[in-house]
Amino acid sequence: MTITAASMQKDVYKEFHSRAYHPDVTEVYANFTSRSGKLSNVDNNDKVAFVGLQYFIKSYLQDEWAEFFNVDKASAVANHKRILSAMLGYPVNVQYLEDLHDLGYLPLKIKALPEGTLVPYLVPPITVVNTKEGFQWLTNMIETVLSCENWPIQTSATTSVAYLKVFKEFAAKTGLPMDFVPFQGHDFSFRGMFGKQAAAMSGFGHLASGLVGTDTIPAVLFAEKYYGANVDTELVGCSVDATEHSVTCSWIMEGEIEFFRYLMKEQSPKGILSVVSDTWDFWTLVTEYLPQLKQEIMAREGTLVIRPDSGDPVKILTGYKVSPVSDYAELFNTQNEAEKEAIINGYEAYRWNGNYFAFEEEQTISLMDFEIKGLIECLWDIFGGTTTDKGFKLLDEHIGAIYGDAITLPRQRQILQRLMDKGFASKVVLGIGSYSYQYVTRDTHGSAVKATSVVKNGERVAIFKDPKTDTKKKSAKGLLKIERVDGELVLFDDVTEIEEDQGLLETVFENGTLVKETSLEQIRQVINDQI
Repeated sequence: MTITAASMQKDVYKEFHSRAYHPDVTEVYANFTSRSGKLSNVDNNDKVAFVGLQYFIKSYLQDEWAEFFNVDKASAVANHKRILSAMLGYPVNVQYLEDLHDLGYLPLKIKALPEGTLVPYLVPPITVVNTKEGFQWLTNMIETVLSCENWPIQTSATTSVAYLKVFKEFAAKTGLPMDFVPFQGHDFSFRGMFGKQAAAMSGFGHLASGLVGTDTIPAVLFAEKYYGANVDTELVGCSVDATEHSVTCSWIMEGEIEFFRYLMKEQSPKGILSVVSDTWDFWTLVTEYLPQLKQEIMAREGTLVIRPDSGDPVKILTGYKVSPVSDYAELFNTQNEAEKEAIINGYEAYRWNGNYFAFEEEQTISLMDFEIKGLIECLWDIFGGTTTDKGFKLLDEHIGAIYGDAITLPRQRQILQRLMDKGFASKVVLGIGSYSYQYVTRDTHGSAVKATSVVKNGERVAIFKDPKTDTKKKSAKGLLKIERVDGELVLFDDVTEIEEDQGLLETVFENGTLVKETSLEQIRQVINDQI
C-alpha cells in the first residue's frame, strides 16, 4: 500500500534536520515574509496581498496529513523510508515520524494577519512555531511547502489588486459606474499556467481582489472548497457566451455577417455575447459589417462585445497619437522630413498629402481613418451612447469591447489613459493572461520563510540571518509583533513572549485544528477596504 506522504513535501536536505538541530533546542519559531519589491511586477509597489494560508492549512496540514495519521504507523512511514533512503544513499531513521504518528496530530501553531490584508514588505503576515517539545524539527520542515503553496497565490492576488486599483482610478476619473469595475479584468490565464492546480491557485488570487470575470473554472471550485464560497448564493466568478477562431472558421463559406446573425438570433438572443473578431479582417468587420448589423444589435436584449485578439492592444482599442499639424506637406519638402519631425515630438502618426502614416516595426505604414480612431471611437461613431456625469462618452449598453491578449499593467494604464484623453469613459474589458500571472517567481516579492527564535536549555534565544555578502537577506530577529502605527502595519522584532501575544497576528491553526476561518467574501471586503 502506497501512502500519499505529507512528510515528503519538503526538500531532501530537511530530512537531516531532525538530527541536526542542537540537542537542547526544544522550540523553533519562524515566519513567512515578503522581503523586497525590487523585482516586483507592479511598478512602485509597496505591499503584497496576503491570501492563501487557509488553503494551505486545509489542503496540506489537514487533508494530506490526515492520511498519515489515519493509517497504521508502519504504513505511514514505509514509503517515506523507502524514498528518502534511496535518495540519500543510506537507511534513514524515521523514529521522529513514528513519534509524530504516536502523538496523533501536528503540534504546530500558526498565527496570521487577516487574509486580504495588504502587507508592507518586511512585515510578516504568518508565524509558525511547534507547540510540543521533541518536534522542533517540524516548524522548518514545512518551510518548503509553506513557501511553495503561498507565494504564488499572494503574487497573483497582488497583481490582481494592482489591476483593480487602476480600473477604479479611471472609473472615478471618467464617471464609469463603479459596479462595472469588477467585470473589467477577466482571467484568461488557465491555458498558460503550470498545470491545473496552479491555474486554480492563481485564479483564486485573481478572484480574491474582487475582480469577478474569469474563464478559469478550477478557481471557482477552489474558492468553494477552501474558502466557503457558494455560487448558488454569491457571485464568485462569472463569464459570458463567447466564440473562438475555430467557431468563426466553421462559418467560412457563409461569412461573418451571417455568423453574427446566427449567434444573436439563434444561440444567444439575450445577455452578453463576446465574438472574437479578427479571424480574417478586423477593420472590415468593424467598419462594414457592424454598420450593416446595427439595427439587429441595437434591438438585441443584451450587449454584443467585440473582441480583437491581435495587433497592439493599445492602438487597436484607442487608435494612434497623431501630430496636431494638419498636413506636414505644407511645412516640409519631403515626407522623410515630416516623419522625423513627428517622431521628435513623440507622435505615433502624422499626415502627408492628406493621408495618415505611422511608424511600425522600423517602417512607415499607411493608415486609414478608422485605424487612427481605434475600436472604441469607431463603435461610438456607429452606435453612439451617453455622457457620464464627468462629461465622458459612454458607449451604448448594446455594444462593448474586450481585448484578451498581451495585456499588461503598463498597457492597461495606457489604454485607459488614452481613452480618457480622447474623452471616453473607461468602458472596456481587458483579459489578464498567464504573462501577468505566471511570469513571476518567488523573488518577485522576495517571499521567504525564516526562523528567528528558538528555545534552548529552557531559555529563549533570538536568532537571525545577516549575511555579510548580501545585506538584503538580513532577517528579523527573535519573537515578532505586528502593530499599526499611523495606519500602517509595522514589525517589532525581538519582543517578549507577552508582547508577541498582544500583536495583530492571531492564531488560525493549532495542534491540527483550524481555529479561525475566513471566506472569499470576507477577503474581498478586507482588500477593498484598503484601496
